[in-house]
Amino acid sequence: MFYYFDFSVWFKLLRLVSKEKNDRQRRGLYKLLLLHIPLRASVTALCFFLDGILFPALWRTQVKTPVFIIGHARSGTTLAHRLMSADERFSTFKYYELLLPSLLQKKLVHLAAWIDARVLGGVLERKLQAWEKRKFGPTQHIHKMGLTIPEEDDLLYFNSCASGFWLTKLPYMSELDFFHVDQRSPASRRRMMKFYKECVRRQLYINGSERIHLSKNPTYCGRVEALIETFPDARFVVLYRNPYETIPSLLKLLNVGWKLQGNLSRERVRESNEVMTGLSYETYLHPREVLARHPETPHAIIDYRRLTTDPKGCIEDVYRDLGLDITPAYAAFLEAEAARTRRHETEHRYSLAEFGLDDQDIRRRLAPLFEEFQWDEHIPAKPEDEKEATHA
Repeated sequence: MFYYFDFSVWFKLLRLVSKEKNDRQRRGLYKLLLLHIPLRASVTALCFFLDGILFPALWRTQVKTPVFIIGHARSGTTLAHRLMSADERFSTFKYYELLLPSLLQKKLVHLAAWIDARVLGGVLERKLQAWEKRKFGPTQHIHKMGLTIPEEDDLLYFNSCASGFWLTKLPYMSELDFFHVDQRSPASRRRMMKFYKECVRRQLYINGSERIHLSKNPTYCGRVEALIETFPDARFVVLYRNPYETIPSLLKLLNVGWKLQGNLSRERVRESNEVMTGLSYETYLHPREVLARHPETPHAIIDYRRLTTDPKGCIEDVYRDLGLDITPAYAAFLEAEAARTRRHETEHRYSLAEFGLDDQDIRRRLAPLFEEFQWDEHIPAKPEDEKEATHA
């Protein structure tokens, strides 16, 4: 199996970097794209090729009945993923494993960790923890991240220049499209998804070939058809939360990241926010359309409000809809979870006015969902700053 690299996007990224007015930002991105990315991709490509030679049992590892948790960003996909990944039958990717997808790379990391713990006294671990604080600290209150925390599978494509995570570095939403994979040519889609399947196989080899791959990816709302093509026995969990909360929350997360990069023009940020808002509507609607065309594909629907108030009952219904049984050990975990917390809290507050969002337009674009989930009856209270902006 050969490594997947999107040269067309790589060249486009280089062209977009040339437009950057901030000299420091431009130099940093050129260094990343011309030095780090080619080096990382080359090393991973070599390791990826060697996997099949060094680990022959890999060829007997199969991906069976994977489960994909999807939904608009900030809709509870992370919470659902955390609850389900506590079931030992599931296999997930940690953050660092997504950036090092080959078996050889993972084995070398495990060896380095063993040496650090037993010979170096944990000096490497302490350095990595300090790096984590610098890297992820500014956005931890919005979305918790860390090297050993499960993260979105889409990060597998970052060093291939095919991941939506690139939009956090180059907010050119109108020129970079990582969402509409289902609309790509069949050959392009198959090549991209074949690489993903090979990465999942390698992770199952590490975690246990008898396990079930569990993925959490809001971006995958745009590739449900491609996932069903690649994994005919796939199962889906789709999260729904009031868009008055999710859309501004996602925009806030993105804008915080862009602000940390330096002085981006207001026009670029405004344009990117508008494109992302448009994609938000598709994120809500596209999975429903695809799954309606595939009634044979098992799937479960989660209302965010129930997930945060009755996690045990909610997950039990998900397992029923997916045809999964609940083991005694996992049942005990759910009982403890129900006793520990009755509500998922966040420090983040949502403001439609901050991003020029029209609640009536959102209501019109997603009318069927508003009626199905009765969101009109549970409109979130507006933060004080939005109330003032509304009455100004």
